[in-house]
Amino acid sequence: MKQLIKGFLFALIAVVLLAGCSLDQGKKESGSDDASSKDKKIKVGLSISTLNNPFFVTLKDGAEKEAKAQGIDITTVDAQNDPAKQVSDIEDLIQQGVDVLLVNPADSSAIAAAIESANQADIPVITVDRSAEGGEVVSHIASDNAAGGQMAGEFLLEKLGNKGKMVELEGIPGSSAARERGKGFNDAIAGKDVKVVAKQPANFDRSQGLSVMENILQSNKDIQAVFAHNDEMALGAVEALKAAGLKDVIVVGFDATDDAVKAVKNGTMAATVAQKPEMIGQKAVQTAVDVKDGKKVEKFIPVELELVK
Repeated sequence: MKQLIKGFLFALIAVVLLAGCSLDQGKKESGSDDASSKDKKIKVGLSISTLNNPFFVTLKDGAEKEAKAQGIDITTVDAQNDPAKQVSDIEDLIQQGVDVLLVNPADSSAIAAAIESANQADIPVITVDRSAEGGEVVSHIASDNAAGGQMAGEFLLEKLGNKGKMVELEGIPGSSAARERGKGFNDAIAGKDVKVVAKQPANFDRSQGLSVMENILQSNKDIQAVFAHNDEMALGAVEALKAAGLKDVIVVGFDATDDAVKAVKNGTMAATVAQKPEMIGQKAVQTAVDVKDGKKVEKFIPVELELVK
């Protein structure tokens, strides 16, 4: 009888132990699934050159909208046009463990150090709107800035009949956008009977566009056209020209921001080269997902341009 009871107890203990192991295993498997599910949620870092520019606000909004649609965590930081701050911001994003880094450089050269830090941390980097001069970038998403500058130059030549005096307001020195837009514009007007009487940077800023244009007009009132590397500077130039009583100067900008499109419609600007910043932001996030999923992506993903006139 004692042997029978003892055997029964051993059997009962064995059943309890097996049930416990099964339960523990189930918890582990469930925990593993939960962890796997969490791991699938991509964390993206977006470093913007400045949110004091409507173009980049729209780009940010496009990226964040796409991230929300795809259930992606996105952290946006504003470099405030300070290359040193941007490097520091990106180091913070790396420490936060982002899976993919989207970068809109304030300075194409200075950003190289931050991109190299991301490379060392095995974080893929995608540049948006402006390119980088160093570090490994898996893809660059932007409009063709040189083609846009050429588009602006050809439009001005047509309006001027291939002759006249122009002013060129340049973007931030060292930024790829300024270099490429300027090159496209100058290539377009090369060999024509036109002269760029003044070329100065106004750093993509409206107030600087106003002050730089005011300074230029002190010694160059006999001008027929202005090409600004972005709409903010173009709108600043429009204010300076108005204050100087120069109503017939043709002004062309770049970006097609809401204010610039309104200026084209009311005739204070002649045209603006339309980029699609919201689409650039959307494509950046879509490309980040593809990169994280191990898919092959193009080194350059272009976003089309058009002239609003």
